[in-house]
Amino acid sequence: MRATGTHVIVVTGRMFQSVLPFVQAADVDDPVICYQGALVADPVTGEFLRHIPIPLPAAHEALDAVIEASFHINAYVDDELYVAAATPEAHAYADLNQVRMHVVGDLREWLQHPPTKLVAVGDPRALTELENVLKPRFAGTLFVSKSLPHFLEFAHPDVNKGSGLTFLAERLGFTPEQTVACGDGENDRELLDWAGFGVAVANAHEEILARADLVVPDVEHEGVAVLLESYLDSLS
Repeated sequence: MRATGTHVIVVTGRMFQSVLPFVQAADVDDPVICYQGALVADPVTGEFLRHIPIPLPAAHEALDAVIEASFHINAYVDDELYVAAATPEAHAYADLNQVRMHVVGDLREWLQHPPTKLVAVGDPRALTELENVLKPRFAGTLFVSKSLPHFLEFAHPDVNKGSGLTFLAERLGFTPEQTVACGDGENDRELLDWAGFGVAVANAHEEILARADLVVPDVEHEGVAVLLESYLDSLS
């Protein structure tokens, strides 16, 4: 892709340290959009090019709401994962993302610096109910969206994958009309809305399928890989 002059931008809700090994393995050296767009980092130097954390008062209010609803919650500061206790939910997240968790006790008391994001972890159906309650409550104060069925994420209200891509487009010199974006999760809405051409995998969230200009096979059938190969073939 690099030889064609095409930028390959990884846009993810993951931590930078979690996605970095995959970016390096794919030999991608374009900046990476992490944490739903709250952090943009250079995978070569490790430099943070953009960082928009949650204001501390809003973070504390979100912590209170999630804890009161009896869900486990993760906090992310300086690209590190912090939890109140080593719960099964904490282990499941850390193991999935292959990162170390720091157990700090009372998260609300411990959190003295604006976090990059917060994530509630739990039963998908119960988290959907929580999302339906907290989205209107934090409208204009926090970005609230699911990344996976069992992860409900909170970020600065100006943060989403589309705003992260806007930052990089201005920095690297490309436009929405020149951009093809691929997504599958609820948190990819703004990404597909931003891009000139939106692609969903077949097993994507229904809102993503509705936004897509093209639907490709699911991950088990390497739909995005087929799309990229077709693009490269068209240039040869």
